[in-house]
Amino acid sequence: MGSAVNLALPSISIEFAVDAVTLSWINTSYLLAAAVFLVPLGRLADLHGRRRVFVYGLIIFTVSCLLSALSFSAFLLIFSRILQGIGGAMIFSTGTAILTSVFPVDTRGRALGINVASVYSALSLGPILGGFLTQHFGWRSIFLIVIVLGLITIAVTIRKLSGEWIEAVSEKFDYVGSIIYGLTLTLLIYGFSTLPHVSGVILVLMGILALLTFFIWESRTSNPVLNLSLFKENVTFTFSNLAALINYSATFAISFLLSLYLQYIKGFSPQNAGLILVCQPAVQAILSPFAGRLSDKVEPRIVASTGMLIITIGLILLTFIREYTSLNFIVLTLLLLGFGFALFSSPNTNAIMSSVDKRFYGVASAMLASMRLIGQTLSMGIVALIFALYIGRTQITPKYYPVFLESMEATLTIFSILCFIGIFASLARGKIR
Repeated sequence: MGSAVNLALPSISIEFAVDAVTLSWINTSYLLAAAVFLVPLGRLADLHGRRRVFVYGLIIFTVSCLLSALSFSAFLLIFSRILQGIGGAMIFSTGTAILTSVFPVDTRGRALGINVASVYSALSLGPILGGFLTQHFGWRSIFLIVIVLGLITIAVTIRKLSGEWIEAVSEKFDYVGSIIYGLTLTLLIYGFSTLPHVSGVILVLMGILALLTFFIWESRTSNPVLNLSLFKENVTFTFSNLAALINYSATFAISFLLSLYLQYIKGFSPQNAGLILVCQPAVQAILSPFAGRLSDKVEPRIVASTGMLIITIGLILLTFIREYTSLNFIVLTLLLLGFGFALFSSPNTNAIMSSVDKRFYGVASAMLASMRLIGQTLSMGIVALIFALYIGRTQITPKYYPVFLESMEATLTIFSILCFIGIFASLARGKIR
């Protein structure tokens, strides 16, 4: 869904005649809604049942796809995407938690590796199927196909996923903390997306103030939505989440930058550029089960840190891309990055979920998903900031190609430094067994 909709944005823009800022909110609204509701819904799942929240999430996600397909304005489509983000948050916050509840420690890494592989298989297929459906059947067909898939998934889940997982039944839900948490993320994410404008700076500062308020409230309430002791007393949980945040912040925008490079500088069509970029998630999908199984036998911090090191090397190699760089170099670097991502993702997930008590599986799963979404937003924010400083608010025409290459090199250099720091965050997590 996420990678397919990107291919449909130009068609949506033409049909609804919307500007670039409004168009960007078709994606941003989904990411923001998912990030805001992840932790609160993960906590609700711990209190009232993970299977129940998971099923309701599938239903809301499927209904929102129907609303998206029937949308007659950009506003209604954005509203539908917000609803879709809420449904997605219910799925993200419980899926990993259910897997962790079902599989014992000695096979958990393998199960989580298969889960990661399925995610990246979908990310690999998304652009190809999204482009095909949009070109031949229109952008609404993407949402219609997902309705069918959603109904099948709901039926299989209700029929086959037996039992329920409630680990914190006697505790209460923290409504005040959830509201402050949502406000904090909204201010930080929206503010960062509008940098370097003054309004963006003000919103980020307000977000930091809200974050401090959230920490104070959570430390004083008896049943916090996010138990801060998970961070204070659990080094593995803290540094594994920090490593995830750094990883997504340093890598999510790679495909965006290379997509522009391949189309603007190399002259590839969107379809051919997508076929080149697909090799990275494809490698990750193939190798993730192996990496997850490896983390059942070898300390996750060793496997994940090795993956982060390989990603850092890949990012450094990408900083040397120029107008004349060969396609073979780009493909080999993407394959290397896919290998690094596989070694990092599954073991890091295994480390996070294995480091907490059963009653916090929902919150831990939601926190990991939050690190992903916040990292993705920060990654795109860094790109937007560098583009604003180097290129300005103008279209990327042949006149600006040299400046675009400079901005791309600067961004990838920042990503390389971030990822290098991430190696030490990954190593600092300690042992889980």
